[in-house]
Amino acid sequence: MAPIRLDGQVAIVTGAGGGLGRCHALELARRGAKVVVNDLGVTRDGLTQTSDAAEAVVREIEALGGEAVANATSVTDTASVRHMVEETLARWGRIDILVNNAGFLRDKSFSNMSLDDFEAIVDVHLMGAVRCTKAVWDIMRSQKYGRIVFTTSSSGLFGNFGQANYSAAKMGLVGLMQTLAIEGLKYGIRVNCLAPSAATRMTEELFPAEDLALLTPQSVTPGVIYLVSPEAPTKTILCAGAGAFASSHVTLTEGIYAGDGPAAAETLLRDAGALIDRRDEQVPSTGFEQSKREILRARAARRDLAPTA
Repeated sequence: MAPIRLDGQVAIVTGAGGGLGRCHALELARRGAKVVVNDLGVTRDGLTQTSDAAEAVVREIEALGGEAVANATSVTDTASVRHMVEETLARWGRIDILVNNAGFLRDKSFSNMSLDDFEAIVDVHLMGAVRCTKAVWDIMRSQKYGRIVFTTSSSGLFGNFGQANYSAAKMGLVGLMQTLAIEGLKYGIRVNCLAPSAATRMTEELFPAEDLALLTPQSVTPGVIYLVSPEAPTKTILCAGAGAFASSHVTLTEGIYAGDGPAAAETLLRDAGALIDRRDEQVPSTGFEQSKREILRARAARRDLAPTA
């Protein structure tokens, strides 16, 4: 199998000063991409700026013979994000890849979580990805080529105690991906989500030591290379950890018809088993497919209920 090469391409990786982002940036560079290593250099909770982590990653890339530049823009600052993109264009003339990876945690039970903690997580994980993607979107459209990765999470897909803010932001990225994959298709822009499990400073307290040894960032990064390759899929949710990969899907069951009469709610209660039966479930190509299926189901049911002559 021919190796995936990214020669001549330009990539921006947010949150690339350590952990997953650093690993993504290094591997993109190894495969020929020029890389903007974006990192604000903050602590795990996003409160304090701590280091010149981005510059250190640039030095690593340069030691490999690659090209990279450090950038300390906060993804919460729209004007600064736009400036980062303008500087990248001025330096290298194009932007082919955006890996939205920046983030931090403020875990608490929902009862103990302040609205400020909720909004801060949404602003970085969800709106930060929106700002960066918006800044490169028209560039990729005009190029007729682009690869965008959003970093979602199993917490968003399936839930985790104490992570209501993080889960909401991460599932929001899935919805964003679903629509942008549709809008970008005719422009050669492929948009996907990565749901990683890795031992980083954000997750080091969540796994026992023997499992942390398996959950390396290096075991996740091949998924990013796949998702940004010239032959990449689009509209994929790729789960990755410890070298294992799987796709996750938002599905629709065959369901039931309960009508809109006075006993419709009771019908749902009575037939709840059939309602959630996952045999023959489908993955709709667009949100409109759900409405279309419901209308077809209702028409068929009404035909069946119509009196015969």
